[in-house]
Amino acid sequence: MLHAHILSDLFRRGDKKFPMNIHWLEQTEADIPAENQWLNANEILRLNALRIPKRRADWRLGRWTAKQVVAGCLNLPTEPSSLANIEIRAATSGAPEVLLHDEPAEITISLSHRSGTALCTLAPPEINFGCDLETVEPRSDAFVADYFTVDERNFIARSSKQERPLLLALLWSAKESALKALHVGLRFDTRCMSVSPVDDWELTNNLEAWRSLSVRYSGGTVFHGCWRVQDHLVRTVVSDLSLPNPVRARAADLSMV
Repeated sequence: MLHAHILSDLFRRGDKKFPMNIHWLEQTEADIPAENQWLNANEILRLNALRIPKRRADWRLGRWTAKQVVAGCLNLPTEPSSLANIEIRAATSGAPEVLLHDEPAEITISLSHRSGTALCTLAPPEINFGCDLETVEPRSDAFVADYFTVDERNFIARSSKQERPLLLALLWSAKESALKALHVGLRFDTRCMSVSPVDDWELTNNLEAWRSLSVRYSGGTVFHGCWRVQDHLVRTVVSDLSLPNPVRARAADLSMV
């Protein structure tokens, strides 16, 4: 049995620590088994309490994705009975937390899901980070006026009609990621976060590559991050440390790469 108090050793090879990285994995609804043997008893109770089909589907997708990235990064077995030993539950802040064999794990995760895709990021607890997925779609002028800072609104106003849906999704996603890094979510006014894409972001460039951004919190913290676009979804990942681009954790490859 793998207990939480030895998890920190899994972030080492010999006497050398892994670099401080954020690892990420995406899964879709097609990846999830139809049965629920990979959920533990507490999770089954939570699932059964969800009556709306979309909420049930999103909840299962998020838990499946989180368990896959935890098992992959910590070199744990991935058969359903073993995945049931990993519990993903909501902390008092609402942020997801990981338990292994009913003990808190010495890792931190962030979760997001949108349009049948889930993104989970994982890192050591020393890093404050968050991730988010947003659909690239038209948004109203009222949305811009209500949720964006003056600088952001000016930036949006300079964008073309074709570029605007992508820019809005990017700015909104980065705000959500930063609010998750603070463990407050949308309980804070989104205008307390001001997003600045650092690299070129126009539609003519390779949008599937990670690009840099920064998010300045009115409380003083500057979050460093990155973003990419694939299949009409923007992904953002931010942290309070300046880190390399996130490292993909492959569900089929049970090692940190």
